[in-house]
Amino acid sequence: MAASGEKPYRVYKGGRQKGKVPLPGRERKRAPDPQSQRRDVRRRPRREWSRKRIAWWTIVGLILLLIVWAVAGYFSVRGGVADANKRLPVGVTSVLHKQNGLMISNSSNILLIGTDHSENGQPGRSSDQHSDSLMLLHTDPKSHRLVFLSLPRDLRATIPGYGTSKINAAMQIGGPKLAIQTVEQFTGLAVNHVVIVDFGSFVSLIDAVGGIDVNVPEPILSNRFDCPYPASRCSSWQGWRFHKGNTHMSGHMALIYSRIRENRLNPSDSDISRGVHQQQVMQATLSKLASVGTFFRLPFSGGSLMKPLSTDLSTNDFVQLAWIKFRAGTNLHCRLGGRDLGDGYLQPSENNIQVIQEVLGNSAPQPPNPADGPFGPGCLSGNAAFSQK
Repeated sequence: MAASGEKPYRVYKGGRQKGKVPLPGRERKRAPDPQSQRRDVRRRPRREWSRKRIAWWTIVGLILLLIVWAVAGYFSVRGGVADANKRLPVGVTSVLHKQNGLMISNSSNILLIGTDHSENGQPGRSSDQHSDSLMLLHTDPKSHRLVFLSLPRDLRATIPGYGTSKINAAMQIGGPKLAIQTVEQFTGLAVNHVVIVDFGSFVSLIDAVGGIDVNVPEPILSNRFDCPYPASRCSSWQGWRFHKGNTHMSGHMALIYSRIRENRLNPSDSDISRGVHQQQVMQATLSKLASVGTFFRLPFSGGSLMKPLSTDLSTNDFVQLAWIKFRAGTNLHCRLGGRDLGDGYLQPSENNIQVIQEVLGNSAPQPPNPADGPFGPGCLSGNAAFSQK
């Protein structure tokens, strides 16, 4: 029993005591903590990659890869072009006419000089050179066309300072500088750029791009030259054969095709036909150089592609030329010509003036006039090729 004045029970004070667990429902309510609310927010689950997204990023990756590849190819070609510029003989650029604006938007004339005679693999530096082929490439980007103009090596021409001779003698007398001046005087066309092609080294270029495709206009059986067999077998060898139609050629076969002057299956073939063959080889090579396959080889072989050339063209000029070739919808094949007077010369035809106007686009292309004989001047459009029947 409780003592007097003492309550029979113990009174506990409300509130939380240290170490005591509050009774359920008796805890004071607190304001929500903003930080804890932030932590409790549930994030949306990541979306899975859709096919459209995958395709988009794949395209972006491919574009970046192509850009990197193009830049690597550009620097590879630039080194080869720099070497080709050094191989050009001193003083040649002084007779060239400056390009009017960018090649990609303005017409230009490029003189292509083909030669088998080179010293130490450097075309344009031999003291005993003949221009085995002379060809003007006229670019017309506004009309999206390229014009190939052949100048037969036996054309009678006035060589500045040396009188009258065959037009190809200018290269032997005064090198590419005099050849440029002679061609300008003969055609009336200003030469903006020059490319000297060593056909001996041209073989490696064609092989480097995987060969070329040439549409042979007629069956060919050449005379006996450059026999591919041992001497004991060459007595029975008949010559080089080419069948009519589209033919894939290696570098060596393309070189043989561009050298053939006599066709034993068609006695009317001549040096004019040889110029046609060289046009075909040159055009096919340009097409291959501007192809997608060559683009993917550039980082590895861009420099070696320039080895057969000596030129004033810069790397940017080559890029523009490749774009012009890619965009060209029309190819025009033209030739200057004349009459064979039996003295080893071709007397220039008066119709050569008309052909020059056709090259410039001032007149519609016309095929050779039969009245001019088998070596008459004229132009053919598309993939057509000259032949003497």
